[in-house]
Amino acid sequence: MKLLNEIYDWTVSLSTAFVIALFINILVFQPTKVVGNSMQPTLQDSNYIIVSKISHTFKTEPSYNDIVIIDSRVNRDRTWKDDISAPIVTYLSALGLTSAPDHDVWVKRIIGKPGDTLEFKNHRVYRNGLALDEPYIKEAMSYTSDMSITVPPAHVFVLGDNRNNSSDSRYIGPVKFDHILGTMVYKL
Repeated sequence: MKLLNEIYDWTVSLSTAFVIALFINILVFQPTKVVGNSMQPTLQDSNYIIVSKISHTFKTEPSYNDIVIIDSRVNRDRTWKDDISAPIVTYLSALGLTSAPDHDVWVKRIIGKPGDTLEFKNHRVYRNGLALDEPYIKEAMSYTSDMSITVPPAHVFVLGDNRNNSSDSRYIGPVKFDHILGTMVYKL
């Protein structure tokens, strides 16, 4: 009987810890691994970052130059189920109990917010007519033609710091606010 009580206590303790960790991961903070070279030199492939989920939880607008993680499935609508299921699948896959998630998160920098007009010319980015000072980019952007875009309501325009090696809003278009999963607060 004592053994059963001890097993029960351990089960309750571990279950409670799992639920608390899941709650924190869904609503407050989330560790995220950087995959790829699109944010070099700021972030390297396989770096880990801590992401604040508070802006996503409370649906606040991000700031210019925030480094954010976004759901790579930008061509579909997100639901609250995505916010619940993604951390569970991530935990279970880390424990080897299921396969890895079938999608990635992308790490990018906020360059444009709703109503901004962005222009790409002379290997530079211009926001509302002013050239951006971007000391964080790896090298000047190479491209074949100038372009201009106005960011629609409830969207952001994101770019990787390694402009010549990044799938970002130049190719996928502006990203809906609800696809921004959090903002980087710390690099490990």
